[in-house]
Amino acid sequence: MTAIFSRLLNIDVPQDLVCDETGKAPEFVIDFSADGLIPFPQIIIHIHGRQHLINGDAIVQTATGEAQTRYRTRIAAGLLGAGQFTVQVEGCKKADLTQAGGGDWIKDFRELKVKPGARPQARITIAGSPGEVPVKLYFGIHKHMHQPYYNTTDPNYWDGEKDGIFGSRGGPYTDFIPAAVRQYAGGDLPHAGLSTSWSGSLIEQLDRCARDGLCGGRFGGWNGALREVAQSKTALGNPRVEFTAFGFFHPLMPLIPARDIVKQIEWHRGIIESAFGVAAGRVLFPPETAFHVRMIPALKQAGIDAVIYDSIHRFRTCRHYPYAGMSEGMLPPNHAEQVNPPVDDWLQLHNIWAGSKISPSLLKPEYVEYEDPEGEKHQIIAVPAERYIGNEDARGGFGALQYPDVLGQVYEQIVNTGCFDPQHPPFFLLHSDGDNHGGGADSYYLHNTGQLVNWLQNDPRFELMSIRDYLQQFPPDPAQAVHIEPGSWSGADNGDPQFMKWFSRYNEPYSPDLNSWAVLTAFQNMVYVIEDSHPDHPLLGEIMRLLLVAETSCYWYWTGQTVWDQQVTNAANLAYSKAKSVIDGILASRSDKTGPTIFAPWVIPENPGGKKWGQGCLEDASRQGVVHSFVYDVSGLKRVTLTLRTAQGEQTLAMENHGPYPGQTGAQVTADYVTAALPVAAGNVRYYIEAEDLKGNVSRSALERVYLA
Repeated sequence: MTAIFSRLLNIDVPQDLVCDETGKAPEFVIDFSADGLIPFPQIIIHIHGRQHLINGDAIVQTATGEAQTRYRTRIAAGLLGAGQFTVQVEGCKKADLTQAGGGDWIKDFRELKVKPGARPQARITIAGSPGEVPVKLYFGIHKHMHQPYYNTTDPNYWDGEKDGIFGSRGGPYTDFIPAAVRQYAGGDLPHAGLSTSWSGSLIEQLDRCARDGLCGGRFGGWNGALREVAQSKTALGNPRVEFTAFGFFHPLMPLIPARDIVKQIEWHRGIIESAFGVAAGRVLFPPETAFHVRMIPALKQAGIDAVIYDSIHRFRTCRHYPYAGMSEGMLPPNHAEQVNPPVDDWLQLHNIWAGSKISPSLLKPEYVEYEDPEGEKHQIIAVPAERYIGNEDARGGFGALQYPDVLGQVYEQIVNTGCFDPQHPPFFLLHSDGDNHGGGADSYYLHNTGQLVNWLQNDPRFELMSIRDYLQQFPPDPAQAVHIEPGSWSGADNGDPQFMKWFSRYNEPYSPDLNSWAVLTAFQNMVYVIEDSHPDHPLLGEIMRLLLVAETSCYWYWTGQTVWDQQVTNAANLAYSKAKSVIDGILASRSDKTGPTIFAPWVIPENPGGKKWGQGCLEDASRQGVVHSFVYDVSGLKRVTLTLRTAQGEQTLAMENHGPYPGQTGAQVTADYVTAALPVAAGNVRYYIEAEDLKGNVSRSALERVYLA
């Protein structure tokens, strides 16, 4: 009788498996042996966070001898894609597992590497094309770096916590990006590069760390490697590292006035050139990937050619969009946003978290258009950052996202549906924080980037490409402009079109977020009045900086913490104490020539007559919609009106002024809270707010849209 085993002997796992033409591993066998009989043999293959179990009849005993007992199992073709896998071979000394303890199990491990096959490029016939065109999917990578000022009124504020925050990010803020990009160049990827956004507040604080020896001197010469790699070029002569345009202090651009969007970008442009020795790019990564079409005129004024946005906000603007329900994390799209033609290539991604379907045919740069209250149209190129694939990449690159498998699903859908356009092939970004979690780890930039490069060298279906190289080769058509709904990335409460992450507790008697917006609106008007009346006033630079710092989106992100909820008020109060006499002088001389400042309006419920959030469900929303906003003018308000444009014509309604928002932060100035009820069942509506101060100065908001069921 053969004795029960005490140890595993040999484990034979194939070396250098190569995917076949389907992109999957072929059938293979695993052999192993033990020094005796294994009552319960088992194999576990660890596949990207899940386990594939093999036991029972799937494992065959092939030989028994005095020295060893041999076992074999066959792994079916198609189980694995390209990647690195752990094979766990184990046995239990007892056949009845209910009687087994921890000491009855014996385990051993092997690594299994499956390489992508050098398969020929897929070819499909394109409608209207004289022949067959190769299908190729292009993608890029974007890394975002930011730290806010932790005290709006004292840029020199520092403590041990800040030392730890910055010190733990030494690699991302110095040499990780150069290390990744050098692998692109060394791997002969001719168009590969990445874009990266750095806030001005981060750069200023890193400069201070270097100057004052903070973080143990970690940041002395912090930007040396970055300045060097900034000179590296792609095959088309574009930067392999594009330091994108950005807002200096990380403002939520859809919710600040156009003139501040321009200032934030212009200020940022200067510090990028100073820090890295190159001009900031003309592609904008908006903070929080937050975009609204009303930003377009300001972006064009600031010299921006293209803006990055989260892909789901393009998908949701299609008619017949397959809304996924609560799993999507957002309410159904408002019908006023769904003005783009339907598509029929919807794809549910697998092996990553994807709360809704995506459309590969829409994953490409396009022109997006906005029409202002005067009827003038404004366009800009919009570059999609793919929501779900980018999220997975943020967990650690090739260590988390299996590029061949997941991007392969997108590729196959393009082939199967025939939706490939050779003049505008697919291109999207994988965007994430470059200094947090998996996407900011050394493994992402070093080892996992090496795996990425190796894969791309052997898989002609895909190419890593910089934004500039793509736009140079495949410029979008301005005659095919589309609409994109508002919203941000999924990390901000799923990035809903109403930006509710920055409107927390809006339906409660007091909202710290609404309080900060009301204070900021008054603060903005105060600074604008001085800037318009005395553009060379010596105080202007100081209070302008306080204003732009106060627009940092982080001060709304962490709602409910006094240290953040108080920041905007602190900056506004300090500026007011310095500028009050200047404003009093302007009012006394009747030289105020600045119109009221109007905060971007929002509608409650978000989809009148549609759906709203309930307790763990979606429920019917009231058909009565109400527009809300904040308005302020140092000279006082004469009127605030709401102009509606419907299929029946135009009408103007008086907005109800509820007085200053009842804040709880001790603000010296705060804006008035105004509302107006919208007509029920009016269908598609365009609207804007107009406000006049007591001096006759008039301002208009952007032109907004909503569907009233």
